[in-house]
Amino acid sequence: MRDLAALPKAHLHLHFTGSMRGSTLAAMAADRGVRLPHALTDGVVRAPVDERGWFRFQRLYDAARACVRTEADMRRIVAEAATDDAAEGSGRLEIQVDPTSYAPHVGGITPALEIVLDEARAATRRTGVEVAVIVAGSRTRHPLEARTLARLAAQYAGDGPGEVVGFGLSNDERRGDTAEFAAAFAIARQAGLAAVPHGGELLGPDHVVQVVEHLDPDRIGHGVRSAEDPAVLQWLVDRGVALEVCPASNVSLGVFAEDRHVPLRTLVAAGATLALGADDPLLFGSRLVDQYVLARQVHGFSDHELAELARGSIRASRASQATKARLLAGVDAWLAAPASRSASPG
Repeated sequence: MRDLAALPKAHLHLHFTGSMRGSTLAAMAADRGVRLPHALTDGVVRAPVDERGWFRFQRLYDAARACVRTEADMRRIVAEAATDDAAEGSGRLEIQVDPTSYAPHVGGITPALEIVLDEARAATRRTGVEVAVIVAGSRTRHPLEARTLARLAAQYAGDGPGEVVGFGLSNDERRGDTAEFAAAFAIARQAGLAAVPHGGELLGPDHVVQVVEHLDPDRIGHGVRSAEDPAVLQWLVDRGVALEVCPASNVSLGVFAEDRHVPLRTLVAAGATLALGADDPLLFGSRLVDQYVLARQVHGFSDHELAELARGSIRASRASQATKARLLAGVDAWLAAPASRSASPG
């Protein structure tokens, strides 16, 4: 088995606060005299898929986010996310942030975004991981706010480090009217940004159809429930919509009871382009390589199949053609190297 941490890959589904190291959150909380909920410090969060479960998850996420109060905190999160990704073979990170969450502490949504972008450039220089940014609106807030964020994102559009490469829509899929966010995505698309809304995790194939029809995504955050309807899944494949699949978070949120129930094989067999992601390592207790380990150990993916997953993540990224070519060549080199019987699963 080859070392999965040495496999070049792109990380396309990682949330800003959720990317934090547990030790970093503990330090921030201690500095501010904040007592964190035990569930944030005692291990992996488990929440049922119903609305009560989502409320519990969101409450914990909000508790962590409330500890992020300074520019230095924000820079630390980006810097450590890039460092952790570098250790796991990621050559491209597209980290997702909603700047409104941090705006009150740094003077507004524009300074909040610029801090993240500036540190993304600095982290790229230090680690060699290209760090780009996805700006995301929230389903729990008014669609007009999403339009404001889309216009802000458009001002910083590009494909390189420290630039905005996409526009997303996150939070509880059961909230808000998907169609009402179409105008925000139209603004983003006109600026050349990738459309990367969440969908098809808490809700099933019908919701995936709504997201595609109204938001015209390039990628869907999760989309895993499309496997429940072969026609919908094939429709996504035919349209070239990539899926950012986060197995650990699916199980932690109760979407699937066990790791083996995550339909990776079904998605791959249909020809879907997948990009494995960690989603919120702070809450779910696993990072990027762990998702590849799961594919290997639980779903029986061979090194050739794991290499194809990595290729899918690279191709689905918004990296430049030069960066994609470099990373894809690295995947080929990884696969060409002899496997080691003594290598660890990861």
